[in-house]
Amino acid sequence: MPARSKAQQMAAGAALAAKRGEEKKSSLKGASREMYESMSEKQLEDFAKTRRKGKPAHVGD
Repeated sequence: MPARSKAQQMAAGAALAAKRGEEKKSSLKGASREMYESMSEKQLEDFAKTRRKGKPAHVGD
C-alpha cells in the first residue's frame, strides 16, 4: 500500500530507519512512533518507497 502524502512517506522512512537500527527509537515522535510499533518492516518499506512527486503535503481523513 503506497503512502497517501509526503508526511506519511517521511514518517514511514523514519520508522523504517529505527526498525533497522539506523536510528534510535527514542528519536521517533508522533506518527512515526506509532508506525514503528504497529507495522512490520515490509509494510514500512512499501510506504517509504512511495514516490513523493505529486503527493499532497498532508491528507486529512
